[in-house]
Amino acid sequence: GACFPCPQEGCPMMGHYADRFSEKLKRVDQKYFLNTAADEPFATWRQKVFIKLSGVKKTRGDINLVYYDTQGNSKEYEVASGDLSQDDIYTDYLDVEINPKNTTKIEFLWNKAIFSLLWARLGAERVNIIHGADGHR
Repeated sequence: GACFPCPQEGCPMMGHYADRFSEKLKRVDQKYFLNTAADEPFATWRQKVFIKLSGVKKTRGDINLVYYDTQGNSKEYEVASGDLSQDDIYTDYLDVEINPKNTTKIEFLWNKAIFSLLWARLGAERVNIIHGADGHR
């Protein structure tokens, strides 16, 4: 579930051209997982997300990212939940169902816990997203 970026020996290959990577076929007793989207075309794009918060020292709630594409589709993903602090950097791998080439906007959402301070404000000082086997940002 956390194979991005690929290990030094390279990413496992599957699909039409898998037979072109004979050295990877020699590996034995390995488990491979393929995450898919719930709907067609079933493709997902693995993205590594880093979020550095700003605003309050510590609060409770969850951080979500909402992806929007050129066709008007959107999908929300949770990055972190529970005690949140601007002293931490939150990192997660997301299998996003929206193609990075078609992404028009990514929205940062903070959902406060019910008992969180009413006046507290939380923002993102920095959000980095890395996608693709070559680690493009």
